Parts: sequence; structure tokens; C-alpha cells
Amino acid sequence: MISIRYNKKNRYTKKLSDNSSIIKKTAQKTLELESKAIKLLNNSIDSTFIGVVNLINDSKGRVVITGIGKSGLIAMKIAATLNSTGTSAIFMHAADAIHGDLGVIKKEDIIICLSKSGDSKEIKELIPSIKIKKNTIVAITSEKNSFLSSESNFTIITPIEREACPNNLAPTTSTTAQLAIGDALAMSLLVLKDFNTEDFAMVHPGGILGKRLTKKTSDFISPNQKPYVKKSTKITEVIIEITQKRLGATAVIENDQIVGIITDGDIRRMLEKNKKFNHLLAENVMTFNPIIVSSETLAVEALRIMEEKKIGQLIIINSNKEYIGIIHILDLIKEGISI
Repeated sequence: MISIRYNKKNRYTKKLSDNSSIIKKTAQKTLELESKAIKLLNNSIDSTFIGVVNLINDSKGRVVITGIGKSGLIAMKIAATLNSTGTSAIFMHAADAIHGDLGVIKKEDIIICLSKSGDSKEIKELIPSIKIKKNTIVAITSEKNSFLSSESNFTIITPIEREACPNNLAPTTSTTAQLAIGDALAMSLLVLKDFNTEDFAMVHPGGILGKRLTKKTSDFISPNQKPYVKKSTKITEVIIEITQKRLGATAVIENDQIVGIITDGDIRRMLEKNKKFNHLLAENVMTFNPIIVSSETLAVEALRIMEEKKIGQLIIINSNKEYIGIIHILDLIKEGISI
């Protein structure tokens, strides 16, 4: 008689083997349905969609986006995307709206309401109150014959065949379509507003993205770390200057002009070639015509230059072309600057 011993790992491996085909088929079917829903949205980019984009672009008010349940969560994301791309927007929860939050709506605001069915209880209670305020209502729904569609000024249809959920219940395909049409609205507005990198930086000052778009080389200059020597400076003094300022390099200045740079790499190469070096001067080891950038240069551009030229430091000058310091590539990387 053969006995087979199972441990937790055996059972888990067997379970993986048994479930793998089911998992793969389900995941692929989900992506297939959601991809198809997005493709169907091409038919929704019609005169109504164009009219809504132009309406928002010309409006002096905000975009107030509302929804309930999963549609509410998508509405929140669309509002965030609009805000970050140049269109003022706020999210208003449909359930909270009918209990006092309608007060946030101003006269010139445009209301976008998301609902798959367009017939939910909260939507039916909310829309009449908004109509009393005479705000323009834009419906984003999958049902063109719904209450929401019939009561709105504009309707953008998000057609879907079915939810990716095997029971056709959990909002999946429908919310994917809502999110995609929201992105289409936001990007269309971004282009019309000519919203560029500088504008993007103004509304994204924090985090890695903010640093990439706003941090300049001047932000990495320490007033107490401005290493420099003259061409006639002895090499031993050059080494001391580089060591004390801890930037791995020093500028070489002559008659208030930058004539060169000496890096710790230059020092190492000098030591390899010269057993005796006390007689050497800065001009004997410096690199002539170093790369110099402005204090107004974005840090990400400075990083690109350093990586392209395969150097670790850059000399920085101010608007008067005066030497103000050196930046080190590691300082930029530590701050999260990346290309």
C-alpha cells in the first residue's frame, strides 16, 4: 500500500493547478468585455459629446460631477482628473446632495450625472431639484430611455453588452466605460485649453511628479558649499577643497570667469599617473570648458544632461552668469528626480 503525504504546500500547488484554467479564462473574458465596451464608445464621440466639451470649455462655472455607488466612485475620479488637467471640478455624492449638499451648486455650474441604469432612486430624487436651479445637466448612462436621459439637457451613452461579472451584476464593464468617457472629456478639454507642462506643474507641486516639473538646479545649491580654486592652486589644496565641500568637484575660477572643473575622478586619474604630485597645480589636472547650466534650468533637464554626458556634477550660474555652486547627480536622485 502506497501512502501519500500532503502538506500545505502540496495542497496549494494542487489548487493552483486545478484553478489555473478557470482563472485565466475569467480574467481574459473580463478584459475582452471591457475592451469591447471601450471600442463601442467611439460611437459616443458624436455631436453631443463635442457640444458638451465646448459647453464646459466656454463655461465660467465649475463642473459638478455626481453619482451613486460605483458610479459615484468613478465620478470622484473624473472630477480629480479634470482638476489636474485645467478644468475646475468638484464631486457631489448623489445621496448627500438630496440632504443638503445641493448648496454647493452655483448658478453657472454644469452638472454631470453618472448612472448605468439612469433610474436609481437617488437619481430620480436629485435631478428634479437640480432642474429647479436651472443648471445644465449632462447624463452619462448606458440606458438612453432612462429617467436620467429624458430629464437631462445632454446625454452621452456608454453602451455595454453586459457586465464582466459572470452574474451580470457587479459594475465592471459599465464603470470601465464611464471612466474612459470621462478621460476622453478631460483630454479634449486639456487640448482646447492648451494646458501644457508648465500649467501641469502649477497644479502638481507635490510628490515625484511635482519635483520633476518644478524643481530647478538652484533648489539644490547650498550657499555654504561653493567649491572653487584658481588655476595656480596647489593640487593638495584642491583635494582639501573638494573634500571639505563634499560635492566631489570644484570649479576653477580665474578673473571671475569659470575656466575649468576638477572632479574626484580627475584626482584619481592624476594619482594613477603621478607618484609625486606636490608640484602639480589645478591647471595641470582640470577639465577645460566644463558644461555649465543656469540656475533656472529644471533639475530633470540637468539630470538628463549629466546622464547623457556621463558626468556626475554640473556647474551652476545665475542670471548674471556668476558662479553660484555645483550640483551632484546623487542629490537629484535622492530627491526623486528622474527622467
